[in-house]
Amino acid sequence: MPKTTTQGIIFGLIMSYTMAIGMEVYNIAFKMGFHLNPGGFSSMTNAVFPAALVEAAYMGLFVFLFSNLWGNRAGAAFSAKVADPKKDNPYFCQLMRQAGTIAVMCPAMSLVASILFNVILAKQPIGQLPAIWVGTVIKNFPMAFFWNMFAAAPFTRWAFRKLFAEKNKA
Repeated sequence: MPKTTTQGIIFGLIMSYTMAIGMEVYNIAFKMGFHLNPGGFSSMTNAVFPAALVEAAYMGLFVFLFSNLWGNRAGAAFSAKVADPKKDNPYFCQLMRQAGTIAVMCPAMSLVASILFNVILAKQPIGQLPAIWVGTVIKNFPMAFFWNMFAAAPFTRWAFRKLFAEKNKA
């Protein structure tokens, strides 16, 4: 979709912040214990959103940075191994690129979150980082996968098309 470097940056920022907001809403709601209430996350209140937006403001920068350093390339490499744009449906190729990117970005961002929120802010022993990180990946991967596939990526493509409607028609 993006055809220029500027468009690529804008697309990446929209995707990064859409992912960060969704993941932070999930993680703040989890931290507040909504998953333990009768009704689970359906019992969530608006109290989740202010804290999630604060964390998403800086976590989105990490997502943008890491996706540009290695996440997007890893997703493209995975897609190239399992999908052939000449033979396969373009939507399938797109989904495989997303899946490859998620497979790299979720563990990377879970490591950032583990270090930042558990080791630095919660003062957990650094020796516990491997266990904290694995637990964070286990908790976050299903949400990252489904949020990306069914919310963040479709929203990002829609927003990008709206922003660049004139240029895309040309």
